[in-house]
Amino acid sequence: MATDSTEKKQIIMNDNIAVDTNILLYAHYADEPVKTKIALEIIDSMPLISSQVISEYMNVLKRQFKLSKEAVIEICIVNFNGSPFHSTTFETIKLAKTLIDKYDFQLFDSVVVASALESNCSILYSEDMQNGIIIEKQLKIINPFLAKRFR
Repeated sequence: MATDSTEKKQIIMNDNIAVDTNILLYAHYADEPVKTKIALEIIDSMPLISSQVISEYMNVLKRQFKLSKEAVIEICIVNFNGSPFHSTTFETIKLAKTLIDKYDFQLFDSVVVASALESNCSILYSEDMQNGIIIEKQLKIINPFLAKRFR
């Protein structure tokens, strides 16, 4: 990566970050070059990936992109080697319920947010959730495609 990308990577890595599925998927959209570049920079920073996110990601790669099971697994091994992962537990599900009650999140979004909270993340990158909202005084949801620091 170029120097300016390295500087961006350092900025991103200053916070413990998590990603939503849509960020990972933009790495594969040739018709969205700006979003693809931003997504790749975020992925390169080795963000936290929840079991919910990786399951959704692999499902989309298999079904919508028509990739083989082997290709999907290989992409994950290559792209996420070294990234921290969060496994969904019963405690995650209970926290997800609390988040649904308090913030009215969608079902799967609540599990992604709960995973980020349990992993002590301070940023969750997502295009689909409310940009700028702070959850439980800890986690800020940021749409990186709107954030000026990525431009």
